[in-house]
Amino acid sequence: MSSTEDIINQAMALPPEERAIVVEQLLLSLDSPDQALDDPWAEEAEARLDAYEHGDLYTLTLHS
Repeated sequence: MSSTEDIINQAMALPPEERAIVVEQLLLSLDSPDQALDDPWAEEAEARLDAYEHGDLYTLTLHS
């Protein structure tokens, strides 16, 4: 059995509350910030907000 399988089997033996903690920590470890992506998106969001506030960008209302 591989070490990955061992870890999964050990995790599956935990109570649900502890498994949830393990899952949360694993997911958090995958979501690391990337400034090379975050900075341009923040700038784009600010530019769009500024354009909207100055009347240069309009919104559409969608009705269901």
